[in-house]
Amino acid sequence: MIPARHPKVITRHRDGRILAYMVDSGTSGTLEPAAVFQPQADDEVVESTLRSDLERVVYTTLNRVVCLTRAGDLVWAADFEPRSDVRHGHRPGCALSLDGRTVWVYRPDAMAGRGGADQWTAHDADNGAVLARRELETVGHGAEHHVHPVDGSVYLDIGEGQDGSVILKGTIRVGGEPDFVTYPWNDRILIDLAPDGKQFMTVDHGQEDVAFHRHPTGEVLFTLSVETFGYDPQETFVEWSGGYLTPDTAIVTLGGEAQDEEEWFRYHLIDVRTGTPSGEIPVDASNPYELVPMGEGSWLTNGPAGHPVRWTPAPR
Repeated sequence: MIPARHPKVITRHRDGRILAYMVDSGTSGTLEPAAVFQPQADDEVVESTLRSDLERVVYTTLNRVVCLTRAGDLVWAADFEPRSDVRHGHRPGCALSLDGRTVWVYRPDAMAGRGGADQWTAHDADNGAVLARRELETVGHGAEHHVHPVDGSVYLDIGEGQDGSVILKGTIRVGGEPDFVTYPWNDRILIDLAPDGKQFMTVDHGQEDVAFHRHPTGEVLFTLSVETFGYDPQETFVEWSGGYLTPDTAIVTLGGEAQDEEEWFRYHLIDVRTGTPSGEIPVDASNPYELVPMGEGSWLTNGPAGHPVRWTPAPR
């Protein structure tokens, strides 16, 4: 069962502000902000997430997580202690749960020089109280949260640079008991969760293949190597981008370097029901990380002045 479609809320950071955009089937082309949030004075925002009604924003800086109302009033804040003077190499991240009641925060404390392990914490979205805390055996630079669209569990992909990537899943059970799972890989990058919640997509850290896994077990359903797409693996790689265009179709990005040393990228469609390539799709983007598939048939790229642009496939 595919969950009911609601407009998706995404954020962009520009000129010291957090811009919120609503993405739904009625919008196309360059999107205009639906709300604008002003962080507290001197806060440099690393990552932000918004409640679906656009009335509250949560953001991380290098040293804390903050929740503000749309009017700019402080709801709560939690400092990362001790304060870090390290300016680069660590990016705390955050995400709101599917029901909006929990804020998940990744703290790359090891790279921040706090003298302790990385942490993954879950906070009450209304008051900031810590509901769960997990000390991690990672030395990450940053991480990506992926909220499961059906059961509300949260995936975390921690990037450890040349040492690879660690994927975890967290759940707050009924009654408040946390449950954490670490998947048995350190060489796969989590790209996206399917919009129907049945599977997820990863790319090999060495960029040699893409794999599709069953949720929540992580069982590999099928793997596609560079050769599957007709390319030479010595000259072509699978990019750490792409995702689910629809529940049945994923986008896999292949890249390489032309003879004039100019980089090229191509975007291949995969029928995830059969595990087979099903053509290419043109994407107007300056780099593969601009592409953000939305799961309902459209995708985003960057547009004028940093505003996102929503695209849909041309009719055949």
